[in-house]
Amino acid sequence: MLKRKIYSELEKWHKTHNKKALLLRGARQVGKTTSIRHFARKHYQHFVEINFEQTPAARRAFEGNLDARTLISNLSIMGFGPFIPGKTLVFFDEIQSCPQARTAIKFLVEDGKMDYIESGSLLGINYREVSSYPVGFEHQINMYPLDFEEFLWAFGIEEDVIGTLRDAFIGHHPVPEFLHQQVMERFAQFMIVGGMPAVVSTFKESPDFHFTLQTQRDIITSYRDDISKYAGRDKLSAKSVFDTIPQQLSKQNKRYILAQIEKNASMRKYSSPTQWLADAGIAYLINNVSALEQPLAAFAKPNMFKIYLHDTGLLCNMFMNGIQEAILHHELSVNEGSIAENYVAAELVKHGHHPYYYDRKSRQELDFVFDTPTGIGIIEVKSGKDYQRHTSLDTAINDLSSAQFHAYVLAPCNVQQDNKITYLPLYMAMFI
Repeated sequence: MLKRKIYSELEKWHKTHNKKALLLRGARQVGKTTSIRHFARKHYQHFVEINFEQTPAARRAFEGNLDARTLISNLSIMGFGPFIPGKTLVFFDEIQSCPQARTAIKFLVEDGKMDYIESGSLLGINYREVSSYPVGFEHQINMYPLDFEEFLWAFGIEEDVIGTLRDAFIGHHPVPEFLHQQVMERFAQFMIVGGMPAVVSTFKESPDFHFTLQTQRDIITSYRDDISKYAGRDKLSAKSVFDTIPQQLSKQNKRYILAQIEKNASMRKYSSPTQWLADAGIAYLINNVSALEQPLAAFAKPNMFKIYLHDTGLLCNMFMNGIQEAILHHELSVNEGSIAENYVAAELVKHGHHPYYYDRKSRQELDFVFDTPTGIGIIEVKSGKDYQRHTSLDTAINDLSSAQFHAYVLAPCNVQQDNKITYLPLYMAMFI
């Protein structure tokens, strides 16, 4: 059983009085259902799980009146239960397949006799019509693949070790070299394994990496199948965008270029399927900003963006060029640089940031910029030994006062502080 940070969020929800229903959102196969089952076993005497895709007949319980008494009676007649007031967690899984159940949440929460959790794939939740959303009766949280800290937990890295790393990050002092090298080895593994729970578990269980690769390929295939199932008339375009993410990230300038998908491609044609992938949680869209001023969202350019995959392991698998071995042996390449950048993008999103990138006429580019309460965060990602060369970052620092920014270079190095720039090992993106 993998230890996940989502458990602390579930615990907070459980301790609230007059609690709302909890909607756990996320891409497919990031561990939502497993986490909820584990949580239910710990806290409830009775657990009722209703999966609307696995048991489509359960949808009929929501076809008539939506008052709590009628719904509980209908579900009980169908064989679900027991529904014991004050002792039961009711879990509606794949709720996107039963929009009326989403509407019914208001009345079930008002009834107050049981606790309710909903879960489903973002690509269904965001695109299925719901007659009336349960506004004010639902608390939503997002779940992602494992971040690097969770990956360390999976391999038995103790909290005091991670605490030593965190202290180095906060104090801007080097990590003890032996520990740093050990963590860098784990980081290389994380880059090629990623954070999909099934993949991490496969990697833990078998030294034969073939099984890890196969598990990743199965997930990629299932995502392509989901695109066909949910994306409607955008499915061909969405598949094209999805399949070309590795190619786009391999470019020196990683801005998404539609012409690399299709000659004379238009933003009108591809904006909807591109946004669909982002809404599905499969990809992260990082928009360009035209100025380094807060709030950055005010300067975002919707038609200029980069696309990153939500998991580096799946991205490595999609490259199909043996990149995994190169990463494990620390052989630097353009592709490895794109994997490192994808890792940083994903970590920022997982930790609640809304990252952008800055590009001024293709002459000054900053990989990531994001708002913080005390200024703009700036990150440059370097995969080689020349990490102390960063003309664009230097220019930005000269243009901003020290009170306005926090500048980081993430690279295969130990922690260093040089005037206004903090150099961090790539793995420390988990602390930003």
